[in-house]
Amino acid sequence: MNRVVVVGAGPAGLAAATAAAALGVEVVLVDAGAKLGGQYFRQDALAAGDRFALPVDVEHVADATVWAVEPVAGGHRVHLRVGAADDPSRTGRILETRALVLATGAFDRALPFPGWDLPGVFTAGAAQAMAKGQGVAVGDRVLVAGTGPFLLPVAASLAAAGARVVEVAEANRAVTGWLSRPRGAAAGGRKLPELARYAASLARHRVPYRSRTAVIEAHGASSVASATVARVDRDWTPVPGSERRVEVDAVAVGFGFTPQLELAVAARCRIEGGFVAVDAAQGTSVPGVFAAGELTGIGGAELAASEGAVAGAAAAKRLGAVVEPPLGAMARVRSGRRFAAALAAAYAVRPGWTGWLRDDTVVCRCEEVDLRRLMAAVDGRGADGVRPLKLASGAGLGLCQGRVCGRNVAVLAGLDDTAFARRRIAAPLRLGELAEEEPEVAAADSRESAGDRAFGQDLG
Repeated sequence: MNRVVVVGAGPAGLAAATAAAALGVEVVLVDAGAKLGGQYFRQDALAAGDRFALPVDVEHVADATVWAVEPVAGGHRVHLRVGAADDPSRTGRILETRALVLATGAFDRALPFPGWDLPGVFTAGAAQAMAKGQGVAVGDRVLVAGTGPFLLPVAASLAAAGARVVEVAEANRAVTGWLSRPRGAAAGGRKLPELARYAASLARHRVPYRSRTAVIEAHGASSVASATVARVDRDWTPVPGSERRVEVDAVAVGFGFTPQLELAVAARCRIEGGFVAVDAAQGTSVPGVFAAGELTGIGGAELAASEGAVAGAAAAKRLGAVVEPPLGAMARVRSGRRFAAALAAAYAVRPGWTGWLRDDTVVCRCEEVDLRRLMAAVDGRGADGVRPLKLASGAGLGLCQGRVCGRNVAVLAGLDDTAFARRRIAAPLRLGELAEEEPEVAAADSRESAGDRAFGQDLG
């Protein structure tokens, strides 16, 4: 119990582990990746090897999936499966802790539109990972679309990899959207040189950048051959007569990011506005559980690292370490959060996207559930919660368990957009793994498996 457990080895998790270890406490850093750096630094790690170093007294558990967080007396029990997901011999492990830091990050959000399930439609993050990490462009003629400043580095990476980026379609106002929160925009002033570099790269490659423009349909038989883009109003409703068709063989779409909330929800942390609510020390509503990075709001790597440093220090303090308040990191967090709030306001997902859909538009790709089938479950069969909605429509029952479609399906069905994150078992498991009696639980004189307890809690 007398150790800090950090879940996630991106900017926030690395900073948390380093800060806690510097204060003399035992630290275990758990991550699903083989190398340190998380999703944010993944491209650099692919290109240049593992560039990150941890203090020697931090135990790094790589290739480890956290599938459950269980409250126990005085703290939490963290259940892992260690090994590649497709390795039937991967092993179980339990970590008990009084100070748990969740830094699980976020992933690309994609919105459905007719044809988004065609081969050749990628998330913006996947397109950038291939371009930066492998030097491979996802297509010869690529449309980059969605909202947010992340579209700029994606387009620049694709152009550098040899693609012809036909345009960047930004659904919101690119510049004037910041005017509602000028103080927050000013807090991100250090990012201006970075944005200027991306803008110069797009200008050099003659990539048009169009605001209030969205991709509303992709066309093709066996793969993408063209896409329809249109001008949209403030709510993202297409302006009649503004549609135009562009020839492309790939579309990269990104509509912001979705935080990975499963473990935070399982730990019963309070969620506000789609993110984990934290105090000034990154403490959640649950004693002994801290959160940092994209879980608490989308604000970039610098903010995530600052939050991680604060969380790591607070976690070490909970274990008895003598801690001076990390005033510098806390000041950076306050500034970063002002910028994150301005970012969220300028690049919000607007409700008009639901008008892009037709009855036959697929909304859950794993199970090929279209809008007609989903709404029949809601309107015709009264599915008013995640479980009945899954059973009545099939949405969210596939391999990803609603991680890709869940947020959009929840919005379309009139549910809270974090509803699909509420799962006791946070990652796919084999039935044999679920039933396995884990040695450390047996040693603690427990006669029921962790899987039994998880299912019991669900049924209760």
